[in-house]
Amino acid sequence: MEPIVAKGLVLVTGASGYIAGFTIKQLIAEGWAVRGTIRDLGKADGLRSLLSAPELDLVAADLGADAGWADAVRGVDHVLHIASPIPEREPKHDDELVIPARDGALRVLRAARDAGVKRLVMTSSTAAICYGMDGDSRTFTEADWTNPDHPDTYAYVRSKVIAERAARAFMATEGGAPEYCTINPGAVLGPVLGKDFSTSLEVVRKLLGGELPGCPRLGFPLVDVRDIADIHIRAMVAPAMNGERFLAAGKFLWMKDIAEILKIRLGAQARKVPTRALPDFLVKLSALIDPTVRMVIPELGKQRICDASHAAAVLGWRPRPIEETITECAQSLIAAGLVKVR
Repeated sequence: MEPIVAKGLVLVTGASGYIAGFTIKQLIAEGWAVRGTIRDLGKADGLRSLLSAPELDLVAADLGADAGWADAVRGVDHVLHIASPIPEREPKHDDELVIPARDGALRVLRAARDAGVKRLVMTSSTAAICYGMDGDSRTFTEADWTNPDHPDTYAYVRSKVIAERAARAFMATEGGAPEYCTINPGAVLGPVLGKDFSTSLEVVRKLLGGELPGCPRLGFPLVDVRDIADIHIRAMVAPAMNGERFLAAGKFLWMKDIAEILKIRLGAQARKVPTRALPDFLVKLSALIDPTVRMVIPELGKQRICDASHAAAVLGWRPRPIEETITECAQSLIAAGLVKVR
């Protein structure tokens, strides 16, 4: 029997992350050899087991340091730079998040250029597109850019737009031969891979667990993690990817919409899910004592609709119905014991 020859070697940064995990699984399924970066090699065997990927090559590299990156990119054909710092709460100063995100991206791009990598796909966010603008409802495309100087933006949003701007400027002036594009996902939901899960799933987890007294006027352009993995790989191999920006988000839903989907789809398992609206003034009152709530106050009532037709036209990307995603996300949280529904 002829040995299976891999299509090529792909480096995935931040291999222990939510999006990265699903991307690695799809790459391997499609016949790519995969190398991933993690900060602690002591967790390598656990990650391989979690992803059911014993063949996964893992190396130590941290976005905050140069060490390890030359080894990480050696012999690599393509890089999917997915790693990025995400805060559990708003930092005391924006630079605590902005500088690591920007400098980490440049560190990866520089190493990839020096190693002769062919293609780079960087994970950005709708946070780099849809924020820092006046008005409560608007449709956004890849042509839009977040204004980082707007008073209603916060550290995470600024970090995403500043990092993407810096990366694009670097690739235009010093990037060398590699072709480059960005993926800008919305709020990512989907099934969990293990006990550690993305902060973006907290909305579903808190609704299921009855941790919220009601549904604040918050909404999100949602997308399935498996569709985000898919669009990264589609962009990596697309003939016309160089310089592109792909907005990757599906339907916009308010939290109340998400709650009602859970009620309809999960029945008795959604008994704790609140569907009543939570008035803005109550959210603002709770922000006085809870700093994590303070971050969302400027988002109350904002409807950010994302037009993903460019990704459909160039990449043939079509996300699955978000109702399915929400249902599978909830079911996997319950199955993993990450939320108590009784």
